[in-house]
Amino acid sequence: MTDLLDSARHHLGDADTIRQHRRRLEIDGVVVLDRLLTPKCLQLVLDEVDGREDDAFYADSSHNVYLTDGDPDLPADHVVNRQVVSSKGLLADDQLAETSALRTIYRDPTLRAHLAGLLDVESLHPYADDVSSINVHFHRDGEQLGWHYDNSSFAVTTLIQAPETGGTFEYVPEIRSSGRGHGDAAEHARVKDVLDQEIGVEQLGISPGDLVIFRGRDSLHRVTPSRGDTTRVLVVFAFNAESGVALSASARSTFYGR
Repeated sequence: MTDLLDSARHHLGDADTIRQHRRRLEIDGVVVLDRLLTPKCLQLVLDEVDGREDDAFYADSSHNVYLTDGDPDLPADHVVNRQVVSSKGLLADDQLAETSALRTIYRDPTLRAHLAGLLDVESLHPYADDVSSINVHFHRDGEQLGWHYDNSSFAVTTLIQAPETGGTFEYVPEIRSSGRGHGDAAEHARVKDVLDQEIGVEQLGISPGDLVIFRGRDSLHRVTPSRGDTTRVLVVFAFNAESGVALSASARSTFYGR
């Protein structure tokens, strides 16, 4: 694993480091392990996905920030009903080779234990389906992720290739406190300010090889449109705190076109 991950630099598995990372996640809602993936690993992954963009499932959709149906009892311009645009290509887990470097990283016991420790869960488990655990996202010129909350309590991602410009991760921490639902009037007012660009947002500067652990269930976030001929390539490592979790048929249809 030493030729894929710079484990020593980040003291993976060290109890004190895990506690520091857990505290940082509690305070900031995000932890970045910069340059965790080695240059060799990045090249291996780029070689694996080279020419695979045509195999991806592309979705260009509109949605509200809650990723739910709107509320017809509320005005059309209410934040629960306002629509944003998301567009990307996606390679699912079952489209990746069994020998993929991404599988080696995903299954690495030291990394998985480190992530479980900083997330304060007993252990991490893959999805119990064949599409969800490892995904590769492609953002070509103009493609983006609109403002939204995550349904999952945490996300683990790594940038493989940056676009020429754009593709910036922006977020506003801890807007929602419920972890679910449409929130209350105070939250709606803050979401409206974000959508109307009336308040400042945080930008997370990440480079290829950085591993990002982000709590997006209560923090509104987006990825700005990529610009230029170089496709933004991002990998999502999806874990669960419980075993046996699988996507519903409707979710598979929405996200994977299956």
